[in-house]
Amino acid sequence: MATTAKGPVAVEDVNVTFEDQQKINKFARNTSRMTELKSEIEAKKKSLQNLQDASDELMMLGDDALLIPYQIGDVFISHTQDETQEMLEVAKEALEQEVKGLEEQVSAIQQVLGDLKVQLYAKFGNNINLEADES
Repeated sequence: MATTAKGPVAVEDVNVTFEDQQKINKFARNTSRMTELKSEIEAKKKSLQNLQDASDELMMLGDDALLIPYQIGDVFISHTQDETQEMLEVAKEALEQEVKGLEEQVSAIQQVLGDLKVQLYAKFGNNINLEADES
């Protein structure tokens, strides 16, 4: 029996098997991967917003004869307003597909994490903390 400020608390001595350790490690790897994916999604959404802003600005231009520089890799190439608008739309669609794919990966990882949480909490109860730190 351990004693805390709230009174005596029973500490269970639970053996951690190799399988349990593998599940804990899998949970940690998936949690880390999910955090990376969420960061990547946020970056892509920011890029998507930037493309939308550029598209909106381009629509407000009144001069159709003006050549617009468009970055491809490390080089800027001048295109007409219509060509640039079309290229922005293609880039937005590609980014939206990437974001959708990443969100599907996050969803799949969340399902795996949910299953692992159930299994690990069933065995270890309050002796294990699988909740993410909100800091």
